[in-house]
Amino acid sequence: MRKILYITLSLGLLSSCDIDLDQQPISEASSETYFVTVNDFTQGLNAVYSSTRGYPDRLMNLSETRSDNLYAISDGGVRDWEGINSFHKTIDANPYVTEAWQTNYTGIFRANNFLEQLQTKGENVIIDADVRTQMEGEARFLRAFYYFDLIRYFGQVPLIDHVVEAAEAKTIPRSAVAEVYNFIIQDLTQSADMLPAKSEYEGAEKGRVSKHAAKMLLALVYMTRSGPDLGVQGAGMNSGEWDQAAVLLNEIIASNEYQLLDSYSEIFDYAKERNDEVIFNIEYATGLTPVAGATFPWVLVPDTWFQSEGFATQGGLTIRPVSTDLLNTFEPDDIRKSFGIQQGYKNGTVVENRAFIKKFVDLNNVPTSSRMDWPINYIVFRYTDLLLLKAECVLNGAAGSVVNDVDVVVNKVRERAGISDDLTDVSKEQLLAERRREFIGEGVRWFDLIRSGTIEQTMSSWIEAEDGGRQMQSFNVNYVLYPVPQSELNTSPGLYEQNMGY
Repeated sequence: MRKILYITLSLGLLSSCDIDLDQQPISEASSETYFVTVNDFTQGLNAVYSSTRGYPDRLMNLSETRSDNLYAISDGGVRDWEGINSFHKTIDANPYVTEAWQTNYTGIFRANNFLEQLQTKGENVIIDADVRTQMEGEARFLRAFYYFDLIRYFGQVPLIDHVVEAAEAKTIPRSAVAEVYNFIIQDLTQSADMLPAKSEYEGAEKGRVSKHAAKMLLALVYMTRSGPDLGVQGAGMNSGEWDQAAVLLNEIIASNEYQLLDSYSEIFDYAKERNDEVIFNIEYATGLTPVAGATFPWVLVPDTWFQSEGFATQGGLTIRPVSTDLLNTFEPDDIRKSFGIQQGYKNGTVVENRAFIKKFVDLNNVPTSSRMDWPINYIVFRYTDLLLLKAECVLNGAAGSVVNDVDVVVNKVRERAGISDDLTDVSKEQLLAERRREFIGEGVRWFDLIRSGTIEQTMSSWIEAEDGGRQMQSFNVNYVLYPVPQSELNTSPGLYEQNMGY
């Protein structure tokens, strides 16, 4: 009897005082005895989704903290995120870096197994062909989602498109980025054809991925691939696929499935999840054992602030201050600043003047038993992002585009933020700055800088201005990628080369 193990490439376990991954992979699950009922397939697909749970935390730790939005030099002892923010060269054993590799591959292995079982058994178990097609589309989307995450963080990665056992996994080398991209594009193209629109889902099923989520991810793949080749075998390939991205984004706009909400804060309202702006979100459930709620709302929030608001001590997270540079980019009336950033607080006799991001915290919904169990979903793709990405395509010369449309979109976003002054002839630089303010805390800034080709100049200038104490390493372009985790190098010595600069 063949046994399928849900494994990471190194078969390792991850531990850190700063992370609770709450990963409980199914092990020793027999292909012959498990996928024999519709419920088995439903649970198997849910297992593929489950590897998204830590995705928001990863964005905050590896993207937001890496960018010029945070100057997060620790004042509470060495924290795992400090090396991320300071560009240390010796972060190959960092738990956040290791988690990004291992959790994504856990999701990929689950997707591969699910798709294999659906192919061999699905027709005899799931009578409705439309249901089988939808399930395949969901699994393909998620597999592409995990691979895209890996490319953006690590560049070249092993391409595994079938179920493997431990011995085989240890022999698969890293594939060229172009090869992995082609696999992602194939999965997403098929997924978009297989999935229903958001409006076609009912009830709890509305949390599942839709055809428009697949199209938006595919558009972002084309845009990321169109970014400059920085010479590090990273995500940018200078492919010039702005036209392809714009076509997909226009199709989503034309669907009339989504719209901008009138209020910025309403997007993140705990009582208005799955609102009209949400294209794809990660769903959480609270009150379960073990906990399955969200953890991302408090990742960037110091525990002493919760204490100052009357809540019990939990976790001991320290502050990751917002950079002075980010604070200075906001115009006086911009409500995104007051909504997303807490500018100091007093806890007893201790006064903290530094600002931090608290965008996802609702003090009326702070979980009392565990701050690892927040009752809020995480929005991965929202309509504002889509419109501003479309504007980026236009400014990069997408065919059939109207440059004036960029001004209309950007000013509409600014108006919602409480800014009355309109911009004219919006430039790439202005669009990049507007995206920075709109998406603070959402892990977007780092990838925007890479895709725009401004990463090296921006980060070098920012470090020079922000890091008066000279605690950060000088930036070089190698740092657009993270190192391959040392645990992976140890598993198969000589199979992988370490990324440049580490």
